[in-house]
Amino acid sequence: MTDLHIRRATLSDIDTVLRFWREAAEGTSISDDHAGVTRLLTRDPEALLLAERDGLLAGTVIAGFDGWRCSAYRLAVHPDHRRQGIATALLEAAEQRFAALGGRRVDAMVLEANEQAHHAWAAAGYHREDHWRRWVKPL
Repeated sequence: MTDLHIRRATLSDIDTVLRFWREAAEGTSISDDHAGVTRLLTRDPEALLLAERDGLLAGTVIAGFDGWRCSAYRLAVHPDHRRQGIATALLEAAEQRFAALGGRRVDAMVLEANEQAHHAWAAAGYHREDHWRRWVKPL
């Protein structure tokens, strides 16, 4: 996978990332907009990792760390590039970031209905914790 380049996103990548998520990610989030991603990158410029192949965006992951918990969001690989190790490479980069920051465990947000994602996360060594549930309230 020497032709894969992983880098942190910049503000100039936001529109490309938003278009990519509409095509490659399952579901949408209330913060999947220019303002939301701008806030993310302004607060933590290292959090959004991009995987590029031949200059094109092939995958993303948000590797957020709040000083206590490591959280992985928006792991997405373009349908034309799946099953080529891109998700694994992104998760390895995220885990390296977390370890460098002193993180001790990664929590991942994975849609219940996204069976394909379940397999990818399991293959990367993650396991489901059924005794936890996510509670949300839009602000």
